[in-house]
Amino acid sequence: MTGRIKLPIGIEEFAVIRKEGFYYVDKTGLIKELLSGWGKVNLFTRPRRFGKSLNMSMLKTFFEYGCDGSLFDGLEISQEKELCETYMGKFPVISVTLKDAGALNYEDARNRLCSIIGNEAMRFQFLLDSQRLSDLEKEMYRQLVCVGKAGQSAFVMSDSVLGDSLLVLCRLLGKHYNTGVILLIDEYDVPLDKANHFGYYDEMIDLLRNMFGRALKSNESLHFAVLTGCLRIAKESIFTGLNNFNVLSITNLQFDEHFGFTDREVRDMLKSYGLEQRYEQVREWYDGYRFGNADVYCPWDVINYVNLLRSEPDAIPRAFWINTSGNDIIRKFLGMAKQRTRREIEQLVNGEWVTKKINQELTYRELYEKADNIWSVLFTTGYLTQREKVDEDTYRLAIPNKEVRKIFIDQILEWFQEEARKDTPNLDAFCDAFAKGDAEEVERRFCEYLKKTISIRDTSVRKEKKENFYHGILLGLLSHREDWDIDSNAESGEGFSDILVEIEEEGIGIVIEVKYPDDSGLETGCRGALRQIEDKGYETRLKQDGMDVILKYGIACRKKECMVRMADRE
Repeated sequence: MTGRIKLPIGIEEFAVIRKEGFYYVDKTGLIKELLSGWGKVNLFTRPRRFGKSLNMSMLKTFFEYGCDGSLFDGLEISQEKELCETYMGKFPVISVTLKDAGALNYEDARNRLCSIIGNEAMRFQFLLDSQRLSDLEKEMYRQLVCVGKAGQSAFVMSDSVLGDSLLVLCRLLGKHYNTGVILLIDEYDVPLDKANHFGYYDEMIDLLRNMFGRALKSNESLHFAVLTGCLRIAKESIFTGLNNFNVLSITNLQFDEHFGFTDREVRDMLKSYGLEQRYEQVREWYDGYRFGNADVYCPWDVINYVNLLRSEPDAIPRAFWINTSGNDIIRKFLGMAKQRTRREIEQLVNGEWVTKKINQELTYRELYEKADNIWSVLFTTGYLTQREKVDEDTYRLAIPNKEVRKIFIDQILEWFQEEARKDTPNLDAFCDAFAKGDAEEVERRFCEYLKKTISIRDTSVRKEKKENFYHGILLGLLSHREDWDIDSNAESGEGFSDILVEIEEEGIGIVIEVKYPDDSGLETGCRGALRQIEDKGYETRLKQDGMDVILKYGIACRKKECMVRMADRE
């Protein structure tokens, strides 16, 4: 294996990865475990970007008629000769993903579901020529693949046809092949998430209850089914009445290593690309999740960072996971959080843990009813992970790694700035104090703001990272003044000043340097900040831009305390 092997960025088709020679982390042991731990209907709940879709594609490729057995050569499952002989390429497989089934309104979402089911049904057009199907059954198939008028590409199904669509397709394939059918439904809960967000939840629940209920209950043509999603949603009655329903969440020991990369798998990948020296960075940024008894990395992050390092050998780790979906859940959580909850969030961002009771059967309707529910959602969606199980449904929760910690900090800053902007008079007074050279008033008001937000204080974070947090808070507050020209980390003199402000109409220039003193004290921090301003000549650019009055501020912050000192005016 060499560093020239392509990395499968965004590729979720198992056959493509194997045929085209992409790097593949072997998860085929899932097949054996799935068959040995038999369940008629199996639901895997995992956070996004942990390999759910690729594993579903792998299952489809293995079980479906016409399987190219060479795709599994050298993989773990190929050692199971008897199992491969019995199951490989021996079943019709229906495979749908609902990750694109969300929309702004119910009608569009319903049309997308019609399209998803219709396109999957189109793979089985041979059913129209089947000698085992009656004319009536062939007509039922035609209703699944019926499109609109000329020029329209959308599949058209009545409510009854759409509700029965998966059941009918199972029965037709089962009868044609005279065998059971395997049904794979990826990201089953995405339509519910979107429906809850855009206000057509009741209609979507009814539709999915019909589709899933008919396909998964009393379906004699079903050999077994596998579903994936982020949340369980069992209370929605979508799965009510299933006699052999396996829910395999992030707390289950079974299948714990089949989603996400293990430490060994990450080490092997880094070695394959000559990047062993990057192991500690990868571990700190992308490890830390615990599924069952397994410690795992986020695959999306690891693959993307390794790929980045191939073109940029000196690249520092980045937050790749944050860009794959919105992180509104943290913002909503912060907005709902009372003082106690904010203290608990502070514990988390400072590297500690909190003990919480977890409900893995919340409905989307209940997610934001109270802040306590959101702890469960943060856990099941990967923003928090378990460090220890206390009892049956209580866990010690922590932020898994540096990447997710960065997500929390970024969202905390944005939330705080939004909250602060709601109080225009105080913001104006805060900014005016800077312009007037009133260091005492700046200090008083900044301390008040710090009491309302969440401090960064743990020793595991480098000093400059702590300074960046307070720098971000201050920058957000000053940005309230749209008539001021504000630069962050601006080049001036012999370095880069934290914040430079030009108030052009008044000819006032402001230089701000922020420090986080550990044990040396706030006064020492302020003196160090002012000394740095002088030594580096940070006021140079302000003078070049014609500012008549230069105000220099040294600001030291620690936890929720601050001190502000000024140099003599120029």
